[in-house]
Amino acid sequence: MKFAKEAWPFVLPLLGLAAALGWFRYWPAVIAVVVLAILILLFFRDPHRHYDGDAEAVLAPADGVILSIDTVQDPEVGTGDYIRIVTFLSVFNVHVQRTPVAGEVTHSQLTSGRKEAAFKKGLDRINERHLTVIRRQGGDRIGIRQIVGLIARRIVCRLHPGQQVARGESLGLIKFGSRVDLLVPASYEVLVKKGDRMRNGETVMARGGPESSGAGS
Repeated sequence: MKFAKEAWPFVLPLLGLAAALGWFRYWPAVIAVVVLAILILLFFRDPHRHYDGDAEAVLAPADGVILSIDTVQDPEVGTGDYIRIVTFLSVFNVHVQRTPVAGEVTHSQLTSGRKEAAFKKGLDRINERHLTVIRRQGGDRIGIRQIVGLIARRIVCRLHPGQQVARGESLGLIKFGSRVDLLVPASYEVLVKKGDRMRNGETVMARGGPESSGAGS
């Protein structure tokens, strides 16, 4: 298993501290620090995921549990109605996010805000968040909104406008507890429900493609 590079600024200092404590034979403290380093490293794990199915499938961008599914209007993503699928990530989930579809990145922007509990309603407008929009070949726009939570301190997004991405590529991560919203055109068929558990890059959340209505184009 590989780990996101953002882990090392946290893990390496802890290993250095453990080495220093070991020099002075503070063994209980050494064990505690090493365990903490391992737990943090596991938080940044980036397991291999692969999907070879339907090209029209929209994959889960994040691991976690679906909190809600509703219909919204979101001008930042595009015009028309969108189905919003909200995924909550606990500290035990993989926190690396992946692209749900292939296409061109048309928008990638961080908006500063609060850091309140990720399971509360309305956080997509008040908490710090990063919106990425990918335009599919048929013109449909897919939105991925990474939102910090009470413990999360920083969002990382590796994509930039104009970039061409394949489905399942690394999108970024949120450090320590968070929420990820997936927004698809209202014409898409949603294949998940509240309470379902997602695996990024593997779970099919929705389906739609070039023959759909083209909402948001």
